[in-house]
Amino acid sequence: MNDVRPTDQARCCGPRREFLADVGLGFTGLALGAMLHRDGVAAEGNGDPHGKAYVVPDGRPHHVPRAKNVIWIFLSGGYSQMETWDPKPALNKYADKTYEQTPLPNPLKNPLFELRSRDVIGGPRPHAKIFPMQVGFRRYGELGIGITDWWPELATCVDDMAFVRSMYTTDNDHNAEFQMHHGRHKLDPPEPVLGSWIHYGLGTGNENLPSFVFLGKYKDTRVRWNFDANYLGPVHSGVELSLDPGDPLPFGRRRPGVLATEQRNQFDFINRLNRLTAVEYPEDADVRARIKAYELAYRMQRSVPEAVNLAGETTATQKLYGIDNKTTAVYGRRLLAARRLAERGVRYSLVYLSDYGEWDSHNKLQELHARSCARVDRPIAGLLKDLKQRGLWDDTLVVCCTEFGRTPGLEVRDTKQKFTGRDHHPHGFTVWLAGAGVKRGVIHGRTDELGFHAIEHPHYVTDLHATVLHLLGLDSRRLEIPGRKRLDVDYGRPITEIMT
Repeated sequence: MNDVRPTDQARCCGPRREFLADVGLGFTGLALGAMLHRDGVAAEGNGDPHGKAYVVPDGRPHHVPRAKNVIWIFLSGGYSQMETWDPKPALNKYADKTYEQTPLPNPLKNPLFELRSRDVIGGPRPHAKIFPMQVGFRRYGELGIGITDWWPELATCVDDMAFVRSMYTTDNDHNAEFQMHHGRHKLDPPEPVLGSWIHYGLGTGNENLPSFVFLGKYKDTRVRWNFDANYLGPVHSGVELSLDPGDPLPFGRRRPGVLATEQRNQFDFINRLNRLTAVEYPEDADVRARIKAYELAYRMQRSVPEAVNLAGETTATQKLYGIDNKTTAVYGRRLLAARRLAERGVRYSLVYLSDYGEWDSHNKLQELHARSCARVDRPIAGLLKDLKQRGLWDDTLVVCCTEFGRTPGLEVRDTKQKFTGRDHHPHGFTVWLAGAGVKRGVIHGRTDELGFHAIEHPHYVTDLHATVLHLLGLDSRRLEIPGRKRLDVDYGRPITEIMT
């Protein structure tokens, strides 16, 4: 019979808790604990309050991984699939005709239109007439993959890329951007973003660097949704980095006049206060995250500046990414930094190669898309070529996507303004992947002749998430949190057809 009284229990557990706090939550203990967790020696629990057993990720993959890290390139605003990687000659053939005036089935009457649509902007805006392609295209590579003339550099890489031309999502406003990162629209109960699931499942690959980083600094706070861990806890959120090696993250360097030993003492004092709080509130995820963040921040002060310092790269490498050209320099730096971070064990880099909403070409599509393509064409092609020449191709997965495509028809609104662009289009668009575990020079899926509906091998956006997780060795269905109900669509299905 257990006759330990509450006061005795407190007396015996107090020193034990303090010991665990001193050893397990100290600066050295944090790194040790993370490594033990990663290696499967330690875990944070094995059940929920209702008795349902679950397996806490131990940092080991569920199956043999094909990739070690991911560079996820995002082009915000919704690029046109027809003017990028799914050119449609039928747009020129039937230009200025309505859908009804062509011999093709009217895509607005296709059952898929209602099945895959959730209107959140007050009704679909009408498409007046079919809008011709705003740029020419040619076929490249062994398969003769159509690429528009705005991508001369990337066109030379098509034999290394896998194009998925049948992606779709459900919402016609820009909150579809959040769907692309965590599978849910902003009106829905949120899910953790992909990078957070990766960090949750695999942990860190470098104790001195964050596992999940965001490259792209914006005043628009909506972007922060795209590196939010939500119910996984703040420890799994993305860390925003700048490319200034002298100040790469907020509060990432000592204040002027503060000595290193003085700062060390400050961190020790703050850490002691946090540990005292953690002893009293051992289940508080925010406290645990804050302790880890302080420790990681201290280590990052030395590691991050070196990682994002591009000065050591050769002139040839910087030119490869377009850093020598003012048009491509900003985005070239971001992708070169992403490659350097991947080399150093950062598992997931979310890289914005656009201003927020930049590709949203309701008007002047020809002018705006031509400008935006020119800013990213060389940097992206440079990244792919650099990964190959450095032997990183078999370790690094590259994904390039946007939140939705654009309509085959010319946009029309109830205004006197004459539009020369395309509206939002969630029904079918193109993304591509390259690198670790991905087939080279292939096309998967298809949209109809006008580029409206994904009709062959359609994939909701979470299929892309499941593909990334699978290539990293993770099964999305085994990443569970007790009490957090996920829909079947949240898990997605790996696109095995594009995998080696």
